[in-house]
This record gives sequence, structure tokens and C-alpha cells, in this order.
Amino acid sequence: MAAKELILFVPLDPVHDVGIRLIEQGLREQGYLTKLLPPDLPIEDIVRVAAEEDYAFIMVGRTISYQTAELMARLVDMLDRAGVRQKAKLVAGGKAMTPELAAELGFDKGFDANTKVEHVVAFVQGRPITADDDQVRRVKKDVTAPYSYQWRNSEAEQLCFAVADQVLDWASRHTSPGVARAQLRKLILTCESDSERNLLRLEYASLCDPSIASAYREGIPVEGTRWIEPHEVDLLEQIPATRRLNPIRTSDAQPLVIFFTGSGCPIMDIQHNRIAAECGADGTIVICPSWAARREGMLSELVTHQHDGTVPSVENVLLMKNYLREDLYFQLRAHRGLNTAETSVIAVHAGVDFCKVNPIYGSLGGGTDPERLVLDAVYAIRTVAEAGTPYDMPANDELCGIPFAKNLAGMLVTAAIGLRVGGRPIMKPLFCYSPNVMVGGQMKDNYVDYNAAKIAALRGIIDAPIWPGEPVGFYTHEDDRCQSATTTALHAALAASLGVDLMTFASTDESYSRGPITIASRVDTFNALRAMFRFFGSTKITPTSQCDSFADEITEDVLAVLRQVHERGDFVQSLYSGGFGTPEEGGHPGLSGRGTVRVGT
Repeated sequence: MAAKELILFVPLDPVHDVGIRLIEQGLREQGYLTKLLPPDLPIEDIVRVAAEEDYAFIMVGRTISYQTAELMARLVDMLDRAGVRQKAKLVAGGKAMTPELAAELGFDKGFDANTKVEHVVAFVQGRPITADDDQVRRVKKDVTAPYSYQWRNSEAEQLCFAVADQVLDWASRHTSPGVARAQLRKLILTCESDSERNLLRLEYASLCDPSIASAYREGIPVEGTRWIEPHEVDLLEQIPATRRLNPIRTSDAQPLVIFFTGSGCPIMDIQHNRIAAECGADGTIVICPSWAARREGMLSELVTHQHDGTVPSVENVLLMKNYLREDLYFQLRAHRGLNTAETSVIAVHAGVDFCKVNPIYGSLGGGTDPERLVLDAVYAIRTVAEAGTPYDMPANDELCGIPFAKNLAGMLVTAAIGLRVGGRPIMKPLFCYSPNVMVGGQMKDNYVDYNAAKIAALRGIIDAPIWPGEPVGFYTHEDDRCQSATTTALHAALAASLGVDLMTFASTDESYSRGPITIASRVDTFNALRAMFRFFGSTKITPTSQCDSFADEITEDVLAVLRQVHERGDFVQSLYSGGFGTPEEGGHPGLSGRGTVRVGT
């Protein structure tokens, strides 16, 4: 090997030389001749060794911060006087170093604490850092593939499918403005004639809330929104995305990490997605404004919203999807409002990885009329099932105070509806300190047993993917970013220990921001999760024996709910009458869309 490929490594610390040793090992494995000096040599000895050979590079590592500038500057000066500087490139790195400081001290190149071996190899080879150097490769997987969807509790299977069949039969004979708009949206998306498309848009507008119809007919945006200008989209190209990736998870056995976006502005969401991708997040869920769930009709065009929640217009969704890194999962929420059916059409058109459909939460905790939402949800489930897109069912009605057993019973019926039409449902129980638990005392001692019992009960009923949400740790976060990041990470550690497939987490300021979520607060949580996954690795958190008792109670209560609903013979009426949550428990049938369901197809 030529002398120019000889590299000297100098740990300029008393003991902290592990970083430079890893770099030395990496370059040695690449075929370079290397020499590693012991730590804490006098500078005179370092200079003497450096002058003995024709080194191409002299790499100096410094971890301890005190006197760094003085020591490094003195070393550069003495190497220069010894003639070494004329033969070798001087490189500095370590926790105490930055590229800017290295340049100021006279080094040819500086690396910081986040440097990878691949970065140093690229520098030594005289080439720029490429995507191959800078990323840990990850490939999206089908999280539903390992599951058989076989029922492990035969009574639950019989009851759920009996109720599902009743719902599907009823839905086949009814329609709504939401279903009609979804059918029109399909035609609009596939229409090749501008004149025909305009006629379809006018017909669509006739089925919309007046504020939405005005946007189609007169181009007047809904209050609190405005159209996005082309030059604003052009800004995305001025801030190019990178391929950097600092993984959060340390193994594929740990659950995928999913976060919310929904700043109101799709361009802002894209920037959040870019940073989240670099920080190691696995996917994002687009959250829409609350008013979008209670008004008939969806806006078109690129539109920004001055409050939380991003309008899921076709154009907004496609813009976000087009700028999304290809290894990031993308989900659109379609589970709780008057535009559920149409949102599923847009989701499929955009090629999302998951959709979100749960008529029970939207009916009892989201303000939508149960009859209307069940009908539109069936259409949505059929739509995503035909496209092969999995859907999850968030049990956020537990946050209203409804007992988990009723949440799970509704989730199982919604899953059965999907399985009947070829869908791939994902179970989404909450990891939270819910109002019902606060009253019932199930978490008086710890947050582990009851959350673990939810998973155990679910797995005892059906073999299906599990995605705790939404987000994990709800009602355990306080108005302190450190506390919030910690509780999120602890819940995620439990999720990983239980072997679930995905999890949704919150930003550390979500409990108190009362406004837009900041990217800094997202990074707080990314960092906490990364530290937690590294700390626990493949170890397990062991619940107490109380977990088994809780799981048995949950299963019995789920079966009792399913029996009552089956006996009644009407799923929708069970929602009105408290079968899945009474007003005293926090279940309040919504009013939006009431009276809009009619016989027809």
C-alpha cells in the first residue's frame, strides 16, 4: 500500500479514546494502514512520531472540553514547524470539536460528535458524502403480513361477525351526502375532460356546506384559510431535503415510531416531516381541522389554515406525499366526521400506507351522528379494502371516559366489518391514563399492568397487528418538556416490551402549547425515544400478576357488550342507546349529519 495511505490516529485525551478507536477500526477495515497512539501522550512525543513516517492524514480526537483550543492550536503549530503539515492533512474530531472550531484552529477538516465512519472514509477518499454514506437503509414493510386474523375466542368471533353482517346489510340499502360526494370525487379524479370535470365539481358543490360550496362556485376560501401561492411551494426547493438518518429504533423488533403532523400549512408539515425523517421517525399521520369533520364537503386546491389541522384536500395531500421521503409511512385520518367516505377516496388516490377509520369514536366522542358515520365508515372501509390499504381504529373514545371494554368491543366489530370485505384492520388501543381508569383505580399503583392487560386481552381474542396510540401516554404528560418526553418514552418502552407493531407519540409541548407544535418539541421526544430504545434494547418489562386479572376482566366485559349488541340486533341503535358508552360514561351521540341518511345506493 502506498505511503500516502498511511494514517496516524492521535487521542488527545487522558482516557477518552473510544471514538477515535472506532474511526481507526473502520478505516483499517477499509484497507488503510493505520497507527493508533496511546491516549494522553505529550505533544512533543506526538510530533516526533508524526515526523517519522510519511502520513497522509493525522487524525486528532478530543473529548474533554477544557483547554481544547490551546492544546489543539499548539499541536498544529508544532506539526507545522516540524514539516509534518506539508506532507499530511490534519483532521480534528470528537465531542469537544466542531467543523468551525477545527478550521479556526488550523485543521484541514473537522468532524463533530455525530460523525460516522462513512463520513471520514469519504473524506479520506477525496469524495463528497453521498446518500449511501449518510443513511441507515430502511425499507417499509407490510405490518399486517405476519398476522393471520384468526380469532382465538370463538364466541367473540361469532358475535362480531353477526353484528358486522347486520351492519353491512343495512349499509347496502342506504346512502348519504358523504357517500354521494365520495362517488363524485372518484369521478372527478379520473375525469379527463375539463368541461365534464367542471360539471362534476358543480354537482359536488350542491352537496356541500354553504361555506365549502362558495369555494367551488366563487373561489371564496373558508374563513381562516387562504389559497397557497405558487412561490410559496417553490420555497420547498430552496431548502432541499437530505438523506441523513439518526435512527430511533435499535432493532426491527421494536415498534415503528409514528407522529402527528397538522400544523394547518402543508408546506410547514413537509418541513416537519423532513426533520422528523432525519431524526429517525418512521411515519406521520396528517390531522385535519375539527371543523372539516363537521361541515359537508372538502376544499380543493392548495390551501393553508391559520389554526391547527391541515385541510386534507387532494392537492394538499398529494403535495405532502410527493415531498415525503420514500421510507416514511404516511397516514390520512378519515375516522370521525362528515367527510370520512371521501377522505378514504383521497387516501387511496394518494397512495397512503394506512387510513384511519373508527365510527364509534367519531359518533360518541367526535360529534358526528352515529347513523351517518357508521354508513360513511362502511363505505370508507370498503374503499381502502379494495385498494389493499390497511386501516386502524383508534379507541380515543376512552379519553371521553368510556370503559376500555366497550372501546375494544367496538373496535372488534369494526375489524370484523373490514374482514368481511377483505380489509386489513389494525387494532389501536390507547396507552393512557383515561378518566375511567382515574375513577376506577386500575392505575393507582402503576401504569404498566392495565396497559399490558389491554394488549393481553386483545391478543387473546384475535391475531391482528396492534398499534397503541393516540398518542401513547395521554393524560400523563405535564406542562414540562422533560417530564413529557420521559413519560412518552416510558410508555414506548412498555409498548416495545409487549412486542406491538407501531406506536403514536406526541411532541413534548402538545399538552400545553395551545397553538402550533414546534419542531424543537418534536426533537425532544425523538431523542427521548432513541435513548429509551437503546437503554432497554430487547429486555422486557414484567407486569405484576394483576395484569392477568385485568385481562380476564376486560375479556369478560367485552363479551358482555357484544352479547347485548347482538341481542339488540341493531348496531346503530346500540350506539344511540349507550351500548358502546352511556352519557354517564362520557359517550354522547353526535348531532352533525343527523337526518341525512336515506334509503338508496
